[in-house]
Order: sequence, then C-alpha cells, then structure tokens
Amino acid sequence: MGAGPLDGVRVIELAGIGPGPFAAMLLADLGADVIRVDRASAVAGAGATGGTDFTNRGKRSIAIDLKSDAGRDVVLRMVEKADVLVEGFRPGVTERLGLGPDDCLARNRSLVYGRMTGWGQDGPLAQSAGHDIGYIAVTGALHAIGRAGGPPQVPMNLLGDFAGGSMYLVVGVLAALLESRISGRGQVVDAAIVDGVAHLSTFIHGFMAGGLWTDERGVNMLDTGAPWYDVYETADGKHVAVGAIEPQFYAELLAKLGLDAAGLPGQHDRAGWDELRETFAARFKERTRDEWAEIFLPGDACVAPVLSLTEAAEHPYNTARDVFPEHAGHRQPAPAPRFSRTPGETAGLPVLPGGQTRDVLADLGFADADDLLASGAVVQG
Repeated sequence: MGAGPLDGVRVIELAGIGPGPFAAMLLADLGADVIRVDRASAVAGAGATGGTDFTNRGKRSIAIDLKSDAGRDVVLRMVEKADVLVEGFRPGVTERLGLGPDDCLARNRSLVYGRMTGWGQDGPLAQSAGHDIGYIAVTGALHAIGRAGGPPQVPMNLLGDFAGGSMYLVVGVLAALLESRISGRGQVVDAAIVDGVAHLSTFIHGFMAGGLWTDERGVNMLDTGAPWYDVYETADGKHVAVGAIEPQFYAELLAKLGLDAAGLPGQHDRAGWDELRETFAARFKERTRDEWAEIFLPGDACVAPVLSLTEAAEHPYNTARDVFPEHAGHRQPAPAPRFSRTPGETAGLPVLPGGQTRDVLADLGFADADDLLASGAVVQG
C-alpha cells in the first residue's frame, strides 16, 4: 500500500474492536498491505461511523461469510499469500471457525499468527470477558495511579488496550516475522494485555525493589507525590504540567517562577513537600496557562501547558511537526515513529466493510471471484 519499512509485507486482519485493529493500523502505517476480513453482515451497517474509525485507515476490506465453508476457504487461500495474520477473539474462537493456528500454518508454514487477548490464551480467566480497566487492575497498575488519599484514577483505555496490548502484539509480530525470514518457519504470538501492562511496569518494580517506591498511591516521585512532578491550576482555570526532576531543571523552574531556593525546603526534603506544593500552586495561579507557556517554553524547566485533544491538534508545537495531519477534513495522529528513508504514511480515511472485496480477490488471483460473490461467500460493500 505504501513505501514504508514494511512495504511488501501482507497482513490478514480478522476484524475485531479496539487494540487488534489499532495494531493492524500501525502495521499499515508502516507500509504493510493490511487486508481486513470483515464479516459479511457488517456491510449493511458500514456507514454507521461515517468513515471516522481511524484505526481502519490504510487498509483494504473484504467482507466474508465466515460461517460458510466457501467463506472460510477464501480466508485460508488468502493466508497462503500472506506473511502475518492477526486476530483478537477469545481463545478457541478461530479454532471453532476453522481458522486457528493449526489450520492456517498447515496452509502457510512461514505464517506469523498474532493473537490478541486480555487475559491470555490460557489461565483461570482466559475465557472471561474483560476490558482495559480490569486488565490494568489485576496487574497493579491501576492501583498505582491517582493522588494520595483518593481512589485509583482511570487513564482512559490507553495503558491496557493500546500500550500493553496493541504495541506488544506489533513487537511480537515483527520479531517473529524477522525470525521467520531466517528459519522459514512461522509461529504463534500470544499477546495478552495483562502480560504487556505488567512488563510496562518493570521500571516501577525496580524502584520498589531498590526502596525508592512504596506501594502507596500518590506519595512517590512520579505519581504526584513530589510537588515538582505534578499539574497546577492557572489563573484561567486551565493547567500546566511540571516535571522538573533533575536539579538543573528544578533550578530553572524556581528561577522562572521567581522563587529563591534559599527560602524554600530542599527539593528532596519530603517533610517540606507540602510547603513547596502550596508555594508552586499559589505562584501558578498568578498567570494564565498560556502566559506560563510563554515564560517556560522553549526551556529546560520541563513545564508544559496541558492541552485538550482539540487544542493539541491545532497547537503550534504540534503543527510544526505535522503531528496531526488533515485528511479529507479530519485531523488524525500521524504515523510514528518516523523513518529517514522509508517513511510511513497516513492513507486518508478509513475503509468501510467490504469496500475492496473485488479488488482484493483480483489482486490475490481468485479466478472464481464472480462465483464467490454470487454465492454470498464474499460481499462487495
């Protein structure tokens, strides 16, 4: 589809929701030819989102009746010409469909079969329903987020679904793909969100082991416990984020706030953190958020304005790097990371279910495409 570093790699995505589609989108952003297999029944409601599900950008969609023998065979024939398959169903679902790892690897021994679940392919919760909030709860991550004396705070569904889930699936798929180019053999990648979130917290577990972190919310260096790593309200009711950890950055924070270190508790004097917090809060209330941004940026005090999602898309900090490019009237996040020689691309608006069924069949050399369409095994959107 594009000229990114994965140009020439073909990915079959069995349509799901959330982290699976995002992982496939990332592969498409990097240049892979991602063919999304939507259910034939999805074609009827294809316009429900108005084409704004950005996780379906850069893909092609073929709609298939997976309950029919002919439909399942279409997927297996596609697998023969693919490098990767990704799916996000509960354990055992693809096996019951006749599209499990054994079925697919029998057709293509070098296939990388990526599986996305919340709880993993096995274990006591493998067959239980779940969402991001539950996955981050059982890994300890949710307990650690929030202010002292308050309840855990939910970080949207970014930490579990997309950081612990999608990104780990992509890392696993790319690693297995690289290995398969050497060995000629594929394998199954079991990407469980609980595994990913636990792995993400390695840094914090190291702090705990070293006595630098307590298992109590909101009292540590990076969880709003420290007054120099927190958010503060400004005169206009907005906020700035402060992350002045290193001593030279902390010194610049004080200088730009117009504060004299000699009259304040030491930066790492925990007994004086309440006094520091009150001092910082009072000073930040003296100016608006954007006035403080003018004072601190560019600079090394590690202070930044807290922007809304709408503001972020239009803010000069981000437009200078084209972080949120516009396509057909919609701004959406640009592909990341960036490459010097083989850049990824955002291929416009998302595809709708079955929108490229004929194109996919023709591209993959299905001589019986007309018969498949006539039988209903596949559907053109």
